[in-house]
Amino acid sequence: MYRFAKAAVNVTGQAVRQVRHGSSASHEFHAKYGTAFLLGGATFCTAVWAYVLTQTGITWNLSPVGKVMPKEWNESEE
Repeated sequence: MYRFAKAAVNVTGQAVRQVRHGSSASHEFHAKYGTAFLLGGATFCTAVWAYVLTQTGITWNLSPVGKVMPKEWNESEE
């Protein structure tokens, strides 16, 4: 079991070193397309929420103030 654990740690260490040294492609991708993806995602999110808020007919019931009337107070006779 000790050999297996040692081999697993060795493989994990090799994978970490490989990722650390060979990950320059992702930096280039984010530098090239990051702003476009961010703006596209924000636009999509805004469009979906605008549709949900205006077209679906959901009653949101944001505040009961002015809509709920209190009942008359009944004093109990003791």
